[in-house]
Amino acid sequence: MLTPVNPTSLDRTSPPSRTDTGRTLDPALPEGVRIRMLRAVYGDPRAAAELLPRLTPRQAAGLDPLPTEPAYLAPELLTRYRRGIRALPDDTRLLLLLAAADQYPVATHAFLRAVAAGRLDTRPLEAAETAGVAYATAGGVVFRDAWTRIAAYETGSPADRRDVHRLLARVLRAEGETPRRSWHRGAGALGPSVRLTAELHTAAHQARDAGEHPLACALVERAAALSLDPREQSRLLNRAAGDAWQSGEGDRARRLAAATDSDALNGVFALRAGNAAESFDALLTAVARRELDGSGADLRPVSRSTEVPRTIAVPPTPSPDHAVHLLARATEAAIYTGDLRRCREAAAVASRAGIVPHGTLGGLAAAFEGRYEDARDLLKAAAGRCGPGGDPTLLIHAGIAALMLGDHTRATTATVRAAASARARGATVVVAQAMEFRAYAEFWTGHPRAAETATADALWQAHATGQDNGACHLQAALAMFAALTGDGDVCRERAAAARSYALGRGLGLPAALAQWALAYLDLSSGRFAAAAARLRALAGFGPGHGHRAIRHLATPHYVEAAVRSGDTRIARAAHADYDRWARAVRSPDDLALSARCRALLAPGDEAVEHYRTALDLHARGTRDFERARTELLFGGALRRLRRRTEARDRLHTSLEAFESFGAPHCAAQARAELRALGTPVAATVLPAPGALDPTTRLTAQQLMVARMAADGATNREIAVRLALSPRTIDHHLRGVFSRLGIRSRIELVRLLAEGEAS
Repeated sequence: MLTPVNPTSLDRTSPPSRTDTGRTLDPALPEGVRIRMLRAVYGDPRAAAELLPRLTPRQAAGLDPLPTEPAYLAPELLTRYRRGIRALPDDTRLLLLLAAADQYPVATHAFLRAVAAGRLDTRPLEAAETAGVAYATAGGVVFRDAWTRIAAYETGSPADRRDVHRLLARVLRAEGETPRRSWHRGAGALGPSVRLTAELHTAAHQARDAGEHPLACALVERAAALSLDPREQSRLLNRAAGDAWQSGEGDRARRLAAATDSDALNGVFALRAGNAAESFDALLTAVARRELDGSGADLRPVSRSTEVPRTIAVPPTPSPDHAVHLLARATEAAIYTGDLRRCREAAAVASRAGIVPHGTLGGLAAAFEGRYEDARDLLKAAAGRCGPGGDPTLLIHAGIAALMLGDHTRATTATVRAAASARARGATVVVAQAMEFRAYAEFWTGHPRAAETATADALWQAHATGQDNGACHLQAALAMFAALTGDGDVCRERAAAARSYALGRGLGLPAALAQWALAYLDLSSGRFAAAAARLRALAGFGPGHGHRAIRHLATPHYVEAAVRSGDTRIARAAHADYDRWARAVRSPDDLALSARCRALLAPGDEAVEHYRTALDLHARGTRDFERARTELLFGGALRRLRRRTEARDRLHTSLEAFESFGAPHCAAQARAELRALGTPVAATVLPAPGALDPTTRLTAQQLMVARMAADGATNREIAVRLALSPRTIDHHLRGVFSRLGIRSRIELVRLLAEGEAS
């Protein structure tokens, strides 16, 4: 007996394997385009090579959506495969058509029941196995690849396709199978049908409520095809575009939306892959118009509607939830641009419309206006809404509010729960968004290696789902991690890529974060004047250039760089504003950093008590890395005051912390201070090869490079996969060999194999 199985296509939510890294693709293509191309063609390099010359210049640049129809993606490949299918016996082709219809484009798992209901003989499948087209196992019918499955379906005549869809619909009668039954009924229809359109629309609501956005998209798109009313078609296509977007099919969503004129959809697409200022304008226009044309419910990550609509009529007025979600998106657009004055504008529109927005919006507006106490209260209310199972978008906003308040524990909780909630609801597109803001909390709490790995994965997810603006933000976050771990080449390369993209699309947040990463690298490397110049530039902010929130976060480092380079005039004013914020939000870490700034700006013995105050406050906070930096600065100050014993203790404590965090530049500064005390400290000696699991001796980036190199990938192939230059990959490998005490890739393969075996 045969058991139905899922399609054998590439999992579209996971990074491709090494063989799918696009070695035949033009390296000049943007990374997001390369990843989406491979995803669209199921990781098949032959199809990718066929599609590449067919792209328009705007598609190749990532400005227009990529094709989504198989007949356009790889016509020559499909033609060859169809020819092979047609050479098979009729009975074999019928079974393959039935199996393909059961798997593509919607997996319904009804093949076995359909075979029994149709009294079909499965022995003709042996011819398919002999031809290498498909084979039968105890697990079911498995096609050679995704393109063979598509060819088997498209080779069938229209009449045969309708017949197999009707057969599959007939056997889908179990509980929960209504949406899939409706799909096959719609696919088997001869022409437009008001009744079927309504049925498909209702089934799409059920699929959407179950978090099955790809199925909902297919159902509503088919409903639009069966409708004769142009206005109804437009509304249905809006819904289909929203479902495609939630499921991570960005190109499909943008193509569907092109047939409509929705400010809400256009605003969301611009937010994630276009100009953030234009996104803000479109979203605020949608709020002002109280737009609800069907796109709004689908743009929300989850629908909790318990009523199944009996008709396809769209309500004439928007739901409050929809308006709040549009305002949440507008807030994100304001955050991305760095022009937080737009938050005030959005708050005014909400007030006029009688909408109570999420507290993050009002909190940011109040912070921009200098009303720090009001901002604290609003942000605390928003950050408090981070319970499990909540709406993913609002959980992300809770995380943003917590970050603004310096509450990194709550920020981590909110963003982790946002990602989990999004996965549970099938909102693939939101997962990478949650990681964008979780990265900050991971950075400050001293977990750079694990966070770097998670951020690199989120970068792939962002590119794969068509969220290039989010990918830019994640690139800047990776530059931040590279600065902490002392990897200058990667920091500069990631920062340059992020700034180049950000400046072209008005993204002030990633541009400012990349600038901060470069400044942090300078600061930890002892280039204080360069660090001060970069950090001083963050005082100016606006669309595409800087960001007020990043400026606040960078102020303690600016004060340090300014003091150590001998120019404190502007730094004193920056600290005064930062201290007012710290006192308003009452975050132990912010108060500790303000006390550290006061110590740096104070003369001689006066600084000591400020440092002690800072360390007492750090003990109640979560920013372990900054606590280590305060210990370092305090130890240096004690050394200059000739308090040698306490200085030595403070410096040893900071050195141990920096070594545990994997921050070699900061560790080198601690060693230099100890040597100045007359206490030479040797660099950490790495264990002999084989003494420890090699994964414990490498940074997250080095470990990824090492594993791909051990897997046989060339430096160029690794560079394509990680969006870095071959020169940087060569630098990484030299670092890997040095840390592991080896000289060749053969030794690398052996060490990694031994580490995994143990």
